Amino acid sequence: MKQLLCFGDSNTWGLIPKTNERYPWGVRWTSILQEKLQNVRILEEGLCGRTTIFDDAYRKNRNGLESLPEILESNYPIDAAIIMLGTNDCKSYYNSNPFKIAKGLGLCIDEFSKYISPEKILVVSPIFLGENVWKEEYDPEFDTNSVKTAKALHNEYKRIAYEKNTNYGSHWRHNLFLRPKCGGGRLGCKNR
Repeated sequence: MKQLLCFGDSNTWGLIPKTNERYPWGVRWTSILQEKLQNVRILEEGLCGRTTIFDDAYRKNRNGLESLPEILESNYPIDAAIIMLGTNDCKSYYNSNPFKIAKGLGLCIDEFSKYISPEKILVVSPIFLGENVWKEEYDPEFDTNSVKTAKALHNEYKRIAYEKNTNYGSHWRHNLFLRPKCGGGRLGCKNR
């Protein structure tokens, strides 16, 4: 059986907005994908707060690049991968920009490429954050600049995917993983 590693953040983990709970099997996008790909084993590697390359002083072990060697080795052999990271990199705490975030993604792709060929990697650009995601009732770790940064990631991720010879998909453009409205900035939700 082939193995497909899905590497991402809370959107891959399946976080239910405003809770610490996880969507059940059959609702998470990884489980929907598993049900469609009968001869492929989906390896869920989502972690709330995960970034491409940034360390979080409040939540340890969220740096995706640093966690990749163990994840890739423990799940080997891997036949293909989906990388969907970058939403948390947009938080105001990191004061980053689309170019730096995409550069961090490129380093993650380089790590994946030690285990699988680049053409078997699908990069998915992060969701657009809801215009009000930074408000107290959603996630005040973001700000208005975070919303702009997330929107600008599409072109930078597309560029990095091309440079690294990987495949590219855009959540917002291809309507990937849609579910009903469920919060301000969660995958599958219609953003507010």
